[in-house]
Amino acid sequence: MAILKFRAYLEEDDSVYRDIAIRHTQHFDELRLAILKAFEFDTKHQSTFYRSNDSWLKGREITLELYEKEYKAAPLIMSETSIGSEIHDPSQKFVFVYDFTRLWSFLIELINVSKEENPKLTYPCTIRSEGIAPSQYGTKSLLGDRFMDVEEKYDLTAGIDGFGEEGEEGESKEEESDEDAGADTEQEF
Repeated sequence: MAILKFRAYLEEDDSVYRDIAIRHTQHFDELRLAILKAFEFDTKHQSTFYRSNDSWLKGREITLELYEKEYKAAPLIMSETSIGSEIHDPSQKFVFVYDFTRLWSFLIELINVSKEENPKLTYPCTIRSEGIAPSQYGTKSLLGDRFMDVEEKYDLTAGIDGFGEEGEEGESKEEESDEDAGADTEQEF
């Protein structure tokens, strides 16, 4: 049984990617779930794959379900289409679009085909992760949920303009210039 290894990039940042291994007999719906899990996205939204070429142009559509839109050619359905049936090139590419409102676009590229299956793995699986995945619905910090605790504990919103009151009381311009002049004469040469 052939094991296909795909690299899934974020369209806008190719330094953030996940490598996913999947059997050639598994379906596109399973690949969709593996990609979403690898990038820590939920599965609540509509999505579709497009067969693609080296220029990342969208070709035949492989959709989660039939959507209310006009199709140039009848789309394939993810749950009925095996991945191996759509591999026509040793470096086959697909474009995966998730959440038609936010339009998350992933570039999926076949990077390896192996005949040996690893008995310790459950396919599909993520075998490599590079970069920090973006947050699906907004900003994601390195601290994650713990940031709220830090913000509340130290009240990071107080003094928001960044200026303190140090040195403002009791000092006049005359005192400052006297101190500056005295500093020059006290230096040893």
